[in-house]
Amino acid sequence: MVMNEEDIRARFEALILPLMNDAYNLARWLMRNPQDAEDMVQESCLRAFKFFGSFHQGTNPRAWLLRIVRNTCYTALARSERRTREVSLEEEAVEIADTSPLPSAVLSRKVTLEAVRAAIEELDSDFRETIVLRELEGLSYKEISEVTDAPIGTVMSRLSRGRNQLALLLSERKKSDQL
Repeated sequence: MVMNEEDIRARFEALILPLMNDAYNLARWLMRNPQDAEDMVQESCLRAFKFFGSFHQGTNPRAWLLRIVRNTCYTALARSERRTREVSLEEEAVEIADTSPLPSAVLSRKVTLEAVRAAIEELDSDFRETIVLRELEGLSYKEISEVTDAPIGTVMSRLSRGRNQLALLLSERKKSDQL
């Protein structure tokens, strides 16, 4: 069955556009800057539409799009060599609504969230990427393998090492806060 442009656009909108939040989340973690992430998502969306003809029925659209986002981000980072640029945590802090009447619970959660975000930022890019895809985006090992173009064993290894490094970083922060 040959699809006309309108059918292709409608299929693209149905499969890919609902995934824009996932695309932005990954791009934000890789680019470490909200504005750059928005640019990368827009560029990725254009690339995805341009090459949507090569998207095969039965392919996971989420993994397909996130792979495009990942490749677009890494291409931009390599081109501009901005890997050392840091994101201000104040710009990225997420407020968590808490129904608890105790202000100490709210403060504790905020401190914990900030500590976890900061620790994730400190991870090597391979570990950070894998942690974000698994823990924040909920991708399976197979989907992460498709996005990163890495064998499943490598994904599992990166996830394990990333979790260990994350736990170590959080443990070190907790010890330094207690001193």
